[in-house]
Amino acid sequence: MSKSEGTPPATTRTGTISVQVPAESEQLAMLRALAETVTLMADFGIDEVTDIRLALDEVASALVLDAVEGSVIDCAFSFDDEAVQVRVASVAVSDSSPDETSFGWHIVATLTDSVATSQDVYDAAVGGYPTVVDFRWVRGGSNE
Repeated sequence: MSKSEGTPPATTRTGTISVQVPAESEQLAMLRALAETVTLMADFGIDEVTDIRLALDEVASALVLDAVEGSVIDCAFSFDDEAVQVRVASVAVSDSSPDETSFGWHIVATLTDSVATSQDVYDAAVGGYPTVVDFRWVRGGSNE
């Protein structure tokens, strides 16, 4: 048996976890706890977990504050050995959500490697503006 036959192939840990909760401030604690659990299970360090949880909290809080009554927050975490990608979506009342000039947005931009927001035109079927915020946190910190 050669050495290469006895060595298992290198594997990359990957996963995606998604949750949908009512767009209410009472649900933010659950989203923070999920962010912490997912990132700890993905073997990120405690400082990294704290940064990701704080970024998620800022994004989710902004979306909850502008959410259409009765709507939900969709949150998905995708991870591999190098990074965590987080997508948070909701339906906003206003056509300018979230405020990219706010202090909270500055915190998210500082803590993450990248952050982007997109908002669709008013959708009468859901009673608002479908809004998505994506951010990526790369192991080792942000590029800023």
